[in-house]
Amino acid sequence: MGKCEQCIIKQFNSLKALSKEELIRISACKTSRVIKKGEVIFEEGDMLNGVYCVRNGICKLTKLSANGKDQIVKMVVKGDLLGQRSVVGDERSNLQATALNDMEVCFIPKSEILKDLQKNPDFTFDVLKQMAKDLKEADDVIVNMAQKSVRQRMAETLLYIHDSFGVNPDGTLSVLLSREDFANIVGTATESAIRVLSQFKKEGLISSKGKHIKIEDLSGLSRVD
Repeated sequence: MGKCEQCIIKQFNSLKALSKEELIRISACKTSRVIKKGEVIFEEGDMLNGVYCVRNGICKLTKLSANGKDQIVKMVVKGDLLGQRSVVGDERSNLQATALNDMEVCFIPKSEILKDLQKNPDFTFDVLKQMAKDLKEADDVIVNMAQKSVRQRMAETLLYIHDSFGVNPDGTLSVLLSREDFANIVGTATESAIRVLSQFKKEGLISSKGKHIKIEDLSGLSRVD
């Protein structure tokens, strides 16, 4: 894989705040790997020895709840950094990261990230801004869980996937999630997620081709109650 200072991916995350010299130094010690769909990148409770820069693909961040189900907290996409919170906080990972499709990632050692956090205030500020954004999104998830119905949360999830990741040439959502994944994002039982998706099909809001979902009525989906 290419050199960090020439990589366009850095424009989408905090690495953009690093100088060319800092990027060249990081490039010399990073390692690149391909992660297959379904592979776990790191588990909840792991000590992370660095951060991952996502060059391609999508992964889900999940937390095991008291009832033994995985709650999907966030989806991490091309351009994002993965694991920076654990590295900065010097604590075990609070979440598990699992590839939703084949991914390409670059691993940057913890020592290099900490070196730049201590020496480059622009980089430190950018990382802080990203953490603040993550915290705001977590706040929104908590409120949604408490105040919105399963139908509303499912509709929002479908719209989020459509707006964030786009569609295939046939109009189906480009990210293929299992019905269990949908349930784990929405925070409900798999049976409930299947039932709500069936309701949406009957109402003409979505259609499906096998496991693939196509949104037929964007404005209708945004008005679900």
